[in-house]
Amino acid sequence: MLDTLRLAGQALNQTLGGRNLNEVLQALHTRHSALTAQQRAAIQDLSFGALRFYGHYAAILDLLLQKPLSDDAVRGVLLVTLHQLESRKTPPHTVVDQAVKAVQAINKTWAKGLVNAVLRNFLRQREALLAQADAAGDVARYSHPQWWIDKLRTQYPHDWQTILQANNGHPPMTLRVNRRKSEVSAYLDLLRRHEMDADPVGEAALRLHQPVAVAKLPGFADGVVSVQDAGAQRAAQLLEVADGMHVLDACAAPGGKTAHLLELADLTLTALDSDATRLEKVGENLRRLGLQADCRCGDAALPVDWWDGKPFQRILADVPCSASGVVRRHPDIKWLRREADLAVFAAQQRKILNALWPLLARDGKLLYVTCSVFAEENQRQIENFLGEHADSRRLPVADAELADGQLIPNDQHDGFFYALLAKI
Repeated sequence: MLDTLRLAGQALNQTLGGRNLNEVLQALHTRHSALTAQQRAAIQDLSFGALRFYGHYAAILDLLLQKPLSDDAVRGVLLVTLHQLESRKTPPHTVVDQAVKAVQAINKTWAKGLVNAVLRNFLRQREALLAQADAAGDVARYSHPQWWIDKLRTQYPHDWQTILQANNGHPPMTLRVNRRKSEVSAYLDLLRRHEMDADPVGEAALRLHQPVAVAKLPGFADGVVSVQDAGAQRAAQLLEVADGMHVLDACAAPGGKTAHLLELADLTLTALDSDATRLEKVGENLRRLGLQADCRCGDAALPVDWWDGKPFQRILADVPCSASGVVRRHPDIKWLRREADLAVFAAQQRKILNALWPLLARDGKLLYVTCSVFAEENQRQIENFLGEHADSRRLPVADAELADGQLIPNDQHDGFFYALLAKI
C-alpha cells in the first residue's frame, strides 16, 4: 500500500495542477513498469476516489490542520489516505502506518508525526468532522466547484441535487449487443451461464450488476458485444438510419456510435475525426465487430479539406463539449473545467454545426449530441441555430425521457443532450 498511496498522491497533485487524469495514470504506469495489475488498480481507485470527493476531503483536511499545509506532496498523500480510510477496505491502523511510510519514502521525514497525528485525529473524530465538513459550504458538501453548483441550481431548480449526487456515484457498466451476431435475450442467457447478472435498459443495452474486465465478457473478442453507456446508445436509434443511406459520423472517435449505426443498417458511412490517434481506435473497434467504414482524419468544421461533395442523408454531430454529463467516469473534469470554458465549447459547436449543415441533403436529418448538461451547449445552442437557418426544424423524438432533449445522469445512464434536426 505504501507505493499505492505515494503514487496516487502524485497522480492527484498532477491532475489538480491541470493534467488529464487518464494521461497522468498512463505516464505513471510507464515510469513504474514493475507495478502489478493489483497495484495499478489500487492507484486508479485511490486517485479517482480522492478526486470524486476532493471538495469533501479538502474540507476535512483543513479542519484537521492547525495551519495550511504548503507541501503538495504530503497533502496529496493525506487526501488519498482519507479516501482509503473512508472506503474501509483495509484496517485503519494499517492505512495510517503505510501513509507515514509513504511520506518517508518521498523524503518528507519531517511530516511523519504530522501525518500520523492528522489521520489518527480523523479516526477519533470522524463523525464530528464529517458533519462539520458538510456544514462548511456547497463545495465541501457536493464536491463540485461553486460555479458548477450555482449553474445547475439555476438551470435545474428541481433536479440539481440529483445531478450532483449522480455525478459523485460510480458509473454503471452497460453493454451493447451486436444484433448482427446475437439477440439481447440470447446474450443475457450467455452472461448468466458465465455467472454474470445484467438487466435490460434499452433496445440493445444490458447493464451489468457488477463491472468486469472486458476480456471476461463472453464473445467480446468476436464482436458479439461492446461496452457503451445506455444514454449514448440512443444516438444511433434516434438518427433513424436505413439500408443504403449515405451517413457521416462527424466526430467519430472512439467509434461506439459509428459501430452502432453500422450494426443497425447497411450504410455507406464516413467516420471522421480530427485526432489521427483516436481515429485508429475507431478502426480497431470496427475490425473487432466485423464492420466497415471510410475512416478519415479531418476537422468537422472544415469540410473543404475532406468532403467529396456528395450530400449525406444522415449526419451524426457528437460535438466536443464540457463533458459535464459524464464526470462520474472522469472526476478530474470537475476540477479542471472553468466556467469560461463553456463559451469556448459553444463557439466550437456552433462552428461545426454551421459547417456541417450544407453537407446534409434536403429531407435529411442531423442529430446534434453532447455529453453535457449545461444549457449553453444544448438548448440554447439549438435555439440559436434554428433562428439562423430557415431551412431547419427540430423534430420530436419518441422517447419520454427526451421531451426537451436532455438526459440527466442517473443509475441507468450518463447525461446527454439530443436534438434531431431536419433540412426542409
